[in-house]
Amino acid sequence: MEIMLIIILLAIGWFWIDSLNKRERAILLGSELSARFNLQLLDESVACSRIWLGRNRRGRVQFLRTYEFDVSASGNDRLHCQLMLLGNQLGYWHIPPYLQPVN
Repeated sequence: MEIMLIIILLAIGWFWIDSLNKRERAILLGSELSARFNLQLLDESVACSRIWLGRNRRGRVQFLRTYEFDVSASGNDRLHCQLMLLGNQLGYWHIPPYLQPVN
C-alpha cells in the first residue's frame, strides 16, 4: 500500500514539474508568435485551459495542452489567442484578425 502511495505521489510530482516546463514553453512560443505578427504579449497572460490526450505522428500518446493568452496590437486593445502543445511541439495556434495601428 505504501509503495502505491509513493508511486502516485511521484506521478503527481512529475506531472506538476512537466506542466511548469510546458507553461514556460507556451510563454516562449506565445512571445515568438506575438513578435512574428508585431503584437505585444500582455503581462505573460499564458494560462493552460485544457489538458487532454493526443497522439503524435509516431502514434505515441502524449498530453495535449491548450493555452490561452492575450496580445495587443496598439496597447489599448486585447486579442484573445490560443495555442496547443502536443508534448513539447506546437500543434496549432490561433490569433484573430486585427487592424495594424497607424503610426
